[in-house]
Amino acid sequence: MRLQPGHRRIATVVVTVLVFVALLFVGTTVQVPFVALGPGPTVNTLGTVEISSDGKTETKPVVDITGTPTDPTTGNLNLTTVSVTDGMSLFQSLGMWLSGTYTLEPRDRLFPPDQTPDQVRKQNEQDMTGSESNATAAALLFLDRPTKLVVASVAPSGPSADVLRQGDEVLTVAGKSVSTTAEMQAAVKGSAPGSAVPIGIVRGGQPQTVTVTLAARPDDAQAGYLGVTPEVVNADPSLKISYNVGDIGGPSAGMMLTLAVIDRLSPGELTGGKFIAGTGTIDDSGEVGPIGGITHKTRAARDAGATVFLVPEGNCAEATSDVPDGLTLVKVDTLQSAVDALDDIGAGRAAPHC
Repeated sequence: MRLQPGHRRIATVVVTVLVFVALLFVGTTVQVPFVALGPGPTVNTLGTVEISSDGKTETKPVVDITGTPTDPTTGNLNLTTVSVTDGMSLFQSLGMWLSGTYTLEPRDRLFPPDQTPDQVRKQNEQDMTGSESNATAAALLFLDRPTKLVVASVAPSGPSADVLRQGDEVLTVAGKSVSTTAEMQAAVKGSAPGSAVPIGIVRGGQPQTVTVTLAARPDDAQAGYLGVTPEVVNADPSLKISYNVGDIGGPSAGMMLTLAVIDRLSPGELTGGKFIAGTGTIDDSGEVGPIGGITHKTRAARDAGATVFLVPEGNCAEATSDVPDGLTLVKVDTLQSAVDALDDIGAGRAAPHC
């Protein structure tokens, strides 16, 4: 049976409508395996934040320091973040990509298939906690305030399992004085598995020396390792430093938190009253590391009002690829270089640029 011309036109319209409806359904309901990254919130580490708990809202300092006098501060030292939009439809993802503000990344990069979203969230929280600990340690070491290097954890099956204990204060390793994680690692670097390493510790208030026989590293059979996680901690019992950053995870706030502690505990102002923003990981010895999403963070900073952005040296090439108007990118690689750069800016001198 042949369709008449009029019937063909009707059939064509029906098929077209059905295809359109199907595409509309797919485009608006089927989730794509991508997330959209964009500018996230910024937080002034010299300011306050509202924390909600048990139905109550409190205003707390982002960097809360008690037990010692603090110096007044002005200006901003804003940490920056990247927003993540998940669960997008095809049309939503295309719209965000076309906006020019967001970039699309495979979802697996942020949410690995072998981890649940809750596991990813908990890992981000742990990274933030580690970042806060490093910020405190780096700031106190920079300011020559009392600290001590302790054993934070001991690998149950590692070479130190029956020798060192959590909480031991470490004074020397292989005859070398150590006060940071990097120094402790350097003291055993190059030592072969089977080497006997004397470690000077304080346990229960009593100094003593113990010996650990190094085992082979799981990733390098030629290198020896202790099998402990060291940590620099505050040694002033009257000084308390805590952080209230809200719902922010990951390690990239470390440098800005460190600068805030230094600004609060030292005379003068690091900001010179200016709106400074930045990002970067930090370790307890003050080394600044690169992060992800740098161009989204510079955009967020400029939108918030920043005029200067502290960029980890490893992110400079990417950061200079898309610099918001009115934002100066300052290159840093250590805590000392960040403080020096801020001093230069406050004095009207040129600081190292990306």
